[in-house]
Amino acid sequence: MKFDKSVLWLVPAMLVAGAGISASELSMDEYRAHVVKLASDEFEGRKPASRGEEKTVAYLTQQFKRLGLAPGNNGSFVQQVPLVEITAAPDASLVFKTRGEKQATRYGEDMVVWTKRVVPDIEVRDSPLVFVGHGVVAPEYGWNDYAGVDMRGKTALILINDPGFADNDPYLFRGRAMTYYGRWTYKYEEAQRQGAAGAIIIHETAPAAYGWDTVQNSWSGPQLDQASADGNMGRLAFEGWITLDRATGLLASVGQNFDALKARAQRKGFKAVPLDATASAKLRNGIRRSNSANVVATIPGASQPGEYVVFMGHWDHLGQSLAGKGDTIFNGAVDNATGVSGLLTVASAMMRDAVKPARTVVFLAVTAEESGLLGSAYYADNPIFPLAQTVAVLNMDAMYFGGPTKDVAVIGFGASELEKYLGVEAAKQDRVLKPEPTSERGFFYRSDHFNFAKKGVPALYFDLGLDDRENGRDFAEKQREDYIKARYHQVGDEIAAGSDLRGGFQDLQLHYGVGRTLAMERTFPEWNAGNEFKAIRDRSRAIMK
Repeated sequence: MKFDKSVLWLVPAMLVAGAGISASELSMDEYRAHVVKLASDEFEGRKPASRGEEKTVAYLTQQFKRLGLAPGNNGSFVQQVPLVEITAAPDASLVFKTRGEKQATRYGEDMVVWTKRVVPDIEVRDSPLVFVGHGVVAPEYGWNDYAGVDMRGKTALILINDPGFADNDPYLFRGRAMTYYGRWTYKYEEAQRQGAAGAIIIHETAPAAYGWDTVQNSWSGPQLDQASADGNMGRLAFEGWITLDRATGLLASVGQNFDALKARAQRKGFKAVPLDATASAKLRNGIRRSNSANVVATIPGASQPGEYVVFMGHWDHLGQSLAGKGDTIFNGAVDNATGVSGLLTVASAMMRDAVKPARTVVFLAVTAEESGLLGSAYYADNPIFPLAQTVAVLNMDAMYFGGPTKDVAVIGFGASELEKYLGVEAAKQDRVLKPEPTSERGFFYRSDHFNFAKKGVPALYFDLGLDDRENGRDFAEKQREDYIKARYHQVGDEIAAGSDLRGGFQDLQLHYGVGRTLAMERTFPEWNAGNEFKAIRDRSRAIMK
């Protein structure tokens, strides 16, 4: 999006906002110091409900106090988030029986299974296996992968991503751009609604957007979830992933071809395929209940204190590997020491500004993003500040290392009027807005702003672009893919002495500029027409009026 007349309506607000300090006065030294600190081994990988959390929450609270911000939760800087931690014993088993023959699988190597039910052990025996394509029920697309099949007591074998991904068909869902139906979270939720006993997703690197290593690191060891009143007994008895090779072999053993089944699942009218196979799962669980913390600080609004602009980033990462040798700490430098350091850096700049915001500015560092966006989900269900009066959420998640770029990659491009504000700020840096280059990976549904969007609050999420100003597009794309393959959710996500933070810092300046403009005006930006969250927002705002 280049600067054009469509953004001139913002000029009065920009002139007001320009009365204070500019985004150029954010401190790179301050930003780098926070990233180095939070990504250090001292914080033990910032795992929720661990010593790493204690140190992280203490550090954030100390920094907000030092800057002079007000506690955001009735005199406290923390919002307690009740969690339950379930750790499956390494002898967790998943056994298939095909035509009378048992096929055992290896935990971690072939599959990963778990249960969200808060029980010491669970066993499912001889559950009939059904291939359900993408496992999607989407009336607006005229799609129902479960039509005509009774899943009660059965186990769903499911493809990752959306039906439109493989053929890049722009008329099938959103083509390669992932919708929420493509997310693994949705697939387990839908299988649960269908009455299934279990659900197993077939892993493929391209449509999942990450390799099997990420599955192993993310879904083995302690798993966190919100603590529900019924102990999550309404959830599936077991959930899991299986490698593509193992799934292909399993299907072949019952006379089915994976590629042929997948091709059928791309077409409207697909019918689920009962397989001549059963699945049995057995798990023993260690259970630990705990509280984690969202950290909340505010700059109270000078004239419109009952309206809120939220800067948000998640402070947590994966903690430490159970491997026990070599480097075992998941430092999470990019994901997300950068984002939470951005919160502190923006807060510092706003506190130095002689012109205080008209609206209340909220700095929200949420927990348990890596465990399924749990901290932001808890806040959205238990908001400290009314969501209908929350103007917008600006999400800082994984501000990539690298140099300045000519573009800004907008996640969920075209979603809301917030992109007009972003366009104004980007023009100041001689940058243009572009759609995210990997919309098929569903990043809009994979970060904390999504829980606010589901409640109707307009949300903005963007990344460093892919047109490197100094080294070109090919260089930037290679750097991004290298991070995804070699460091994302791995122990290699670290910061070194020569790590280039300039590009992420430019994005931080954009966050500051957009947020400060919103904090100084009276407009409530809206979702664009046709967006799935617009009706929710319209209803909530109508009630407030």
